[in-house]
Amino acid sequence: MSKAFTRESDDAPEPSPSLRPATVLPPGTKNYMTAGGMKRLRAEWDRWKDLLATATGPGADAERTRAMAESRILQLQRILDSAVVVPPAAPDNKVRFGATVTVRARSGEITEYRIVGVDETDADRDWVSWLSPVAKALTGKSVGDRVRIRLPAGDMELEITGIHYQD
Repeated sequence: MSKAFTRESDDAPEPSPSLRPATVLPPGTKNYMTAGGMKRLRAEWDRWKDLLATATGPGADAERTRAMAESRILQLQRILDSAVVVPPAAPDNKVRFGATVTVRARSGEITEYRIVGVDETDADRDWVSWLSPVAKALTGKSVGDRVRIRLPAGDMELEITGIHYQD
């Protein structure tokens, strides 16, 4: 096999942190974020800075680690610089930014969606961007309201069964 298709050291461990793709907001859109999201991203920035400080010495692995850390630090810095922290909504029994909304589908399945900033989204935790179809359909609604959401996979109808706010 050609050397072009191999690493210098196949035994070298890959750097542990993984990079997330950069988020692109529509022009003129503010980068809203929860206070908890800002805190988590600052902590991630600190971890990358620590990793960069420890990635010293010569070698391809150290160079790769430094390049990855520098790239993510710059990305996080842009996010943190543009972020607009939205304070928790006053309790008015409406779905707002930062809400965790419990919904029931027609099938009876219960799901909790948390409406967060675009840089906080996490599909594994059902944290959805405030720009997503789900969040847009839920925002402004109250417990007992039903919403219909048009998705590429088909329409979904949900009933709001609970709303709460957390950090």
